[in-house]
Order: sequence, then structure tokens, then C-alpha cells
Amino acid sequence: MKTRCMAAVALALFATAGCVSQEEYDNALKKIKELEGQVSDLTGMRKLDQERIDGLTAENETMAAKLEEMGVKLSDLSGSLSATKEDLEAKKKLIEEMKKKEELAQKRLATLKSMLEKFKALIEGGKLKVKIKGGKMMLELPSAILFESGKADLSDMGKATLSEVAAVLVDIPDREFQVAGHTDNVPIKSTKFPSNWELSTARAVEVVKFLQSMGVQPTSLSAAGYAEYQPSAPNDSEDGKAQNRRIEITLMPNLDELPDLSSLESELGQ
Repeated sequence: MKTRCMAAVALALFATAGCVSQEEYDNALKKIKELEGQVSDLTGMRKLDQERIDGLTAENETMAAKLEEMGVKLSDLSGSLSATKEDLEAKKKLIEEMKKKEELAQKRLATLKSMLEKFKALIEGGKLKVKIKGGKMMLELPSAILFESGKADLSDMGKATLSEVAAVLVDIPDREFQVAGHTDNVPIKSTKFPSNWELSTARAVEVVKFLQSMGVQPTSLSAAGYAEYQPSAPNDSEDGKAQNRRIEITLMPNLDELPDLSSLESELGQ
């Protein structure tokens, strides 16, 4: 606009002076129009450059924001990867512990299966039952084979049976055996045994002492009497009462063992 005004003033002066020919006037006018075009082009380019600058500035700000966001995300990812690594290490340790326990359990299972095979003759002869209860192997011997009614002295058949049992137990190292006496619910009253508590306990102690005499380590043995309070069958029949009069020898598991004997339990048909 300023250039156009100056050109107009110049033309007016030339015209007033009367010293400008028509050709010179036309040429000057042409130059002014060219100059106006150049100025217009320069203005357009300046606007375009400004738009580009503004665009680049906005793009730069967007990129900076994205980079900042990515930095935060990368930081979060790094923390997540660190936590994952720690979790994997913990799981690896747990798997190793489980593997160790499984190996111990398999070893124990193999031992019990071997025992089961050695007791096969006694089982088939009706002198011994093998049960799995609470994850523990239990040997059950009927009192009728071991003792006379109301007494705690081992019979000859009882000693012979326990001799075979002891021969197996003595070969099992680092294992504790609990001997438990059980009776039916028929009360007993005598000078020696005022109740079934004394009778069941005395019978368990007698079995422990005999097993010790046959070579089983006394430090691996314990005795308990339960009287009639842990029946294995109802006491409403003679057969049920006979089942309840029994001696149980329980193989106590070690603390580092997994008491998973489900496969052996299946073999016993329980």
C-alpha cells in the first residue's frame, strides 16, 4: 500500500512538470505494477513461511509431548519388566522347592509300595490290613490275633505276626512308628484294667516293647491308647465290635514330605 502511494505521487509530479512523455509514463506505470506484483508475491511467501513456521512449531510441541509421554511409559515399562523378573525368580524358586518335595514324596511312595509288597502274605492271610488315613499309611492288626480277650499279653500267634511286621519296619530308616490300641465299647472293670483306657494303652505298650525286642529302634516308637473313642465301625454288631478291637501301627510322615498317597490309595481299592 505504501509503495502504491509513492508511485502515484511520483506519477503526479511527473505529469505536473510536463516533462514526462506518454511512453515514459506508461513504462513507469508498468514498472510500478511489476513492483506491486513482487511485493504481493513477497507478502504471500511471508504468510506461507509463517504458516509453515507455525505448523512446525505445533508439530515440534506435539513431538515433545509424545517424547515426554514415551519417556514416562518407558519408565513404567522398565519398572514392570523389573517386577516381572522378580516374579519369575520367585516362581522359579517355588518350582525348585516343589520339585524337591515331589522327589521326596515319590521316594516315600516307593518305600510304602515296597512295604505293601512285603506285607502281602499277612494281608492275604487276614492277619493284617493296610489303610491310608489322613495321608499316612496305617497297619491294622486285629486284637483277636494278638491278645486273648481282656488281656494285654501277646499270644504266640501275635508274636509270630509281629515278628514279620518288625522285619519290615526295621529296614525303614529315619521313620517314626506310633502304636495305638483300640477297644470296642464294652466296659471292662478289673484290678489290672479299671477301664478300656488302661487296656488299650497296655496293649499298645506291649506291642512297642515286642517290636523293640525284634530290632526296631525304641527312639522311633511311641504308644497310645484310645479306648473305644475312635471306632472304625459301629458297635451295634459283633462284627463291628471285632473290627474296633485292634492295634494300629502308623508310619508317621517326615515334615518335609508331601502326604500325597492318592495313587497308592487307589491300589488298595479305598
